[in-house]
Amino acid sequence: MTYLKIAVLAAVLIFFPLFSVLASDRHDFYGNAADYLNNIYGIDNNAGLTAFPVLNIPMGGRSEGMAGAFTALSDDISFLEFNPAGSSMLEKTELAFFHNNWIADTKIEGIAYATRFGNLGLAAGAKWLYTPFTEYNYYGERVSSGYYFEGVAILNTSYNFLAGYYFSGLSLGISLKGAFRLMPDYTDSRDNIIKGSGLSQSAAMGMADIGMLVRFNMLKGYVAREKNASAALVIRNLGPPSMDEPLPTVAAAAISYKPIRPVAFALDFYVPVNMMEPEVSELPYGAFGVSVNVTNFLSMRSGLMLKAGSSRITVGSAVNLNKVAVDINYTLDFLTQMQPLNRVSLAVRFDLGDRGRKQTSDKIDELYLLGLEAFSRGNLDDAKLCWEEALRLNPRYDPARESLNMLEDRGDLTLRIEDLYRLDF
Repeated sequence: MTYLKIAVLAAVLIFFPLFSVLASDRHDFYGNAADYLNNIYGIDNNAGLTAFPVLNIPMGGRSEGMAGAFTALSDDISFLEFNPAGSSMLEKTELAFFHNNWIADTKIEGIAYATRFGNLGLAAGAKWLYTPFTEYNYYGERVSSGYYFEGVAILNTSYNFLAGYYFSGLSLGISLKGAFRLMPDYTDSRDNIIKGSGLSQSAAMGMADIGMLVRFNMLKGYVAREKNASAALVIRNLGPPSMDEPLPTVAAAAISYKPIRPVAFALDFYVPVNMMEPEVSELPYGAFGVSVNVTNFLSMRSGLMLKAGSSRITVGSAVNLNKVAVDINYTLDFLTQMQPLNRVSLAVRFDLGDRGRKQTSDKIDELYLLGLEAFSRGNLDDAKLCWEEALRLNPRYDPARESLNMLEDRGDLTLRIEDLYRLDF
């Protein structure tokens, strides 16, 4: 089985770069598709009026493979860029590294870590965009060079309220973000580098993401304790302007649904908000994604983002090798009608365990079943002890609480019958 996993991983790593090369040569197809999408959605005349474009470019991982339709799903560390409420519902502690080969020579690197203590989730992450900067004079001579940088640091916390056996809870979360932009120095009319000129165009800004996430059962076609649907509301990049440029603030409403265990669908609807001039906000847009677990170690995903002048199609895959998962995605951006803009992103996720939650959950289930067995034999005291111990481990384990209430009601009924019996004599 180990050799099979390695073979599949090798095939995926070879297939996606090859697919990107082949797609980049199909200019006719690309141009027709770009024309079609632009005819439907038109061009957004308000696009590009916000600062820090790095905030709009995902680091990678499963969320990018689903074209950004991840706000409600939020079931791995990719939640950090889409829904700050996701950390308190994350199953495992995760550490991930990301690389995104963006347009031309522009690269995006990222790192993220998330963990959970009971109903409290914590996460942190950072990403940075860099691209070579070269300035030439009228004679084609290079007079200045360096790198243009943008970066974001994220600190996240969330809490899952009212979580129990039947209701997965309502998670509320917030991410505090700091972004910076560094420009290299440029020259004057005499080709002399102006010291500090880049710094005058650099900037730093703080902002916040606020989110809500709830999971529930809906038209469930399989038997499992996990909920098969979720809904979310999020507002991202909420903050003051930077150097008279608004941040790319966006409100999102999203749903996800798993009709059967291996398949998940997700739909996100976004409304950009220009906090300085709401009347020049970008047009609303949406994203749809699907993820399929082919085997227990291989999953595939695809997505379509429909956005005026900037639609995109993505395909991706993840191979899980025990405690390490490798995600690779191919994205085709319809930013122009002439030249395909395609990129490949790579992510490596490390499963650092669940802090013993699965072991505790299994122990609680075992105590509950032992209580039922004792009750069936008429050993009510033993049943009570088992169910009380289950509740001690998890005060919100509803089946044990219901069973104890049943014992209490049964005891009250017995006492009442005994009282009536004494009255008769």
